[in-house]
Amino acid sequence: MADDVDFANDSAEYFLKLSLLRVARLPVGPSAQICVDCDEPIPEARQRSVAGCETCVDCQSLRERRR
Repeated sequence: MADDVDFANDSAEYFLKLSLLRVARLPVGPSAQICVDCDEPIPEARQRSVAGCETCVDCQSLRERRR
Protein backbone atom coordinates (compact mmCIF):
# COMPACT_ATOMS: atom_id res chain seq x y z
CA MET A 1 0.00 0.00 0.00
CA ALA A 2 2.84 2.39 0.77
CA ASP A 3 4.14 1.87 -2.76
CA ASP A 4 0.83 3.06 -4.21
CA VAL A 5 0.89 6.15 -2.01
CA ASP A 6 4.52 6.87 -2.91
CA PHE A 7 3.72 6.49 -6.60
CA ALA A 8 0.74 8.82 -6.30
CA ASN A 9 2.82 11.42 -4.46
CA ASP A 10 5.64 11.17 -7.01
CA SER A 11 3.15 11.58 -9.86
CA ALA A 12 1.51 14.59 -8.24
CA GLU A 13 4.91 16.20 -7.62
CA TYR A 14 5.97 15.56 -11.24
CA PHE A 15 2.82 17.15 -12.69
CA LEU A 16 3.09 20.11 -10.33
CA LYS A 17 6.69 20.76 -11.44
CA LEU A 18 5.65 20.41 -15.07
CA SER A 19 2.85 22.92 -14.61
CA LEU A 20 5.16 25.38 -12.88
CA LEU A 21 7.67 25.13 -15.73
CA ARG A 22 4.93 25.86 -18.27
CA VAL A 23 3.74 28.90 -16.33
CA ALA A 24 7.32 30.19 -16.06
CA ARG A 25 7.59 30.16 -19.88
CA LEU A 26 4.49 32.28 -20.46
CA PRO A 27 5.17 35.71 -21.92
CA VAL A 28 5.21 38.59 -19.50
CA GLY A 29 4.28 42.09 -20.47
CA PRO A 30 1.88 43.76 -22.85
CA SER A 31 0.77 42.16 -26.09
CA ALA A 32 2.03 43.53 -29.37
CA GLN A 33 -0.37 45.59 -31.44
CA ILE A 34 1.28 44.58 -34.72
CA CYS A 35 2.21 40.98 -35.60
CA VAL A 36 5.99 40.50 -35.62
CA ASP A 37 5.72 38.04 -38.52
CA CYS A 38 3.32 39.67 -41.00
CA ASP A 39 3.11 43.29 -39.78
CA GLU A 40 -0.70 43.15 -39.67
CA PRO A 41 -2.65 44.50 -36.67
CA ILE A 42 -3.38 41.98 -33.91
CA PRO A 43 -7.08 42.12 -32.99
CA GLU A 44 -7.73 43.74 -29.64
CA ALA A 45 -9.60 40.66 -28.40
CA ARG A 46 -6.47 38.52 -28.96
CA GLN A 47 -4.28 41.11 -27.25
CA ARG A 48 -6.52 40.94 -24.17
CA SER A 49 -7.02 37.17 -24.11
CA VAL A 50 -3.39 36.11 -24.79
CA ALA A 51 -1.12 38.16 -22.55
CA GLY A 52 2.17 39.03 -24.19
CA CYS A 53 1.23 37.71 -27.65
CA GLU A 54 3.49 38.83 -30.48
CA THR A 55 1.73 37.24 -33.45
CA CYS A 56 -1.72 37.19 -35.01
CA VAL A 57 -3.74 33.98 -34.93
CA ASP A 58 -2.76 32.98 -38.48
CA CYS A 59 0.97 33.44 -37.91
CA GLN A 60 0.83 31.69 -34.55
CA SER A 61 -0.92 28.74 -36.21
CA LEU A 62 1.86 28.57 -38.82
CA ARG A 63 4.50 28.64 -36.08
CA GLU A 64 2.82 25.80 -34.21
CA ARG A 65 2.47 23.65 -37.35
CA ARG A 66 6.19 24.07 -38.10
CA ARG A 67 7.24 22.71 -34.70
